[in-house]
Amino acid sequence: MSLLIQNGTIVTASDQYDADILCVEEKIVAIGHDLDADAEVIDASGKFVFPGFIDPHTHIYLPFMGTFAKDTYETATKAALIGGTTCLIDFCIPDPGEMPSSALATWNEKSRNNAACDYTYHMAVTDFNEEISGELRTIVEEEGVASFKVFLAYKGALDLGDEKLYHLMKLARELGVIVTAHCENADLVLELQKQLVAEGKTGPEWHYHSRPPRVEAEGTGHILTFAEILGTHVYIVHLSCEEALAEAMRAKARGVNVWVETLIQYLTLDRTYAELPDFEGAKYVMSPPLRDKSNQDVLWNGLKQRFVSTLATDHAPFDFLDQKQRLGEDQFPMIPNGIPSLEDRVNLLWTHGVAEGRIDMHTFVDCASTQAAKIFGLFPKKGSIQIGSDADLVVYDPEFSGKISAATQSINVDYSAFEGWEIKGRPHIVMVRGEVAACDGEFVGTVGRGRFLKRMPTHSQP
Repeated sequence: MSLLIQNGTIVTASDQYDADILCVEEKIVAIGHDLDADAEVIDASGKFVFPGFIDPHTHIYLPFMGTFAKDTYETATKAALIGGTTCLIDFCIPDPGEMPSSALATWNEKSRNNAACDYTYHMAVTDFNEEISGELRTIVEEEGVASFKVFLAYKGALDLGDEKLYHLMKLARELGVIVTAHCENADLVLELQKQLVAEGKTGPEWHYHSRPPRVEAEGTGHILTFAEILGTHVYIVHLSCEEALAEAMRAKARGVNVWVETLIQYLTLDRTYAELPDFEGAKYVMSPPLRDKSNQDVLWNGLKQRFVSTLATDHAPFDFLDQKQRLGEDQFPMIPNGIPSLEDRVNLLWTHGVAEGRIDMHTFVDCASTQAAKIFGLFPKKGSIQIGSDADLVVYDPEFSGKISAATQSINVDYSAFEGWEIKGRPHIVMVRGEVAACDGEFVGTVGRGRFLKRMPTHSQP
């Protein structure tokens, strides 16, 4: 099928102009004025045309803290597309004692023929030895998974410890693989959790105090010391506070190759949500925790100045009643961590960023699409509007007004972290490789059409 988008204003990370776009056989084949072709026409008058948005941090299939995330690849990718996200990067996480190849097989089984948008993985490394090193090398070179994930958190379950972290970072440097990092301090968090519970401080409001900003900053500086010594490229995931950003900027000033991601919830929510009474605060328990509201201006400015490269979700869909409340009612360390936000990221970023003048449209596209494509080896196939790129396009209606609600969302959870929030603007048409997949808040695409994207390492040192 051929599609012709007419009369729209194209906006990329660097340019804005009026032009038509012709899409043939999944690719953009022409950009110009008064294009004429035997194609289905989409009238984009009064609307913006953006490259498809990319979420570089999701958890769709996720065994975690004694339970499983509620989304499937079908429900999550439908929700992503309705929200304008045409490509996502999920985390493949081996269980303790499990080999990476086994985890990869599980994630492939969950995703294959079930995704409606394109996707790829970060491979989490939860242990390290010679056998695992060999598997990781094969996964990078043959399977096309060109990014690792390490946890400086979750003592005894996901954290590596410094000796294994050193050797993993060394391997990543050799392979040209970027290491994505959850930056806290596993030992500090565990001891603070024990202390708080022993003092009878067991509610969700105490989660913040078990992993304060200084702990996140220490973890950020910690891994960047390894990166500086070894020359490994590092991507800090879900950075939440001024202290951690300062550590990353100091390292960057020393020449460390570091990129920073923040989340839509850190820009819009603060720690008072996790302190709501009647256990409602459990809906907002995530790690790192929501911070003091003063950090929001710091992170918005970080996006504006491009100190913060990407805007993600860390989408972790756990039900409030059957999971967060049931498992964590006796003590907060047992509350499954995470906030579901895959469907709402782009609209919240537009509403609270562009519409309120905090960022311009080029920054909007850059942090929500283009930078993720560049950092993770998908550009210019993804994250771009140019001839030869995949026809992943979002025709965006800036005049739309509506509200977010769990009653109307496609995410497979029983609550919304943004219940009743107003949005200004939403995707009118969302295309994946030239096929219309969502229209005005409804999924109209094809489940199973989403492809796994193989990537080659792009982070070799000169």
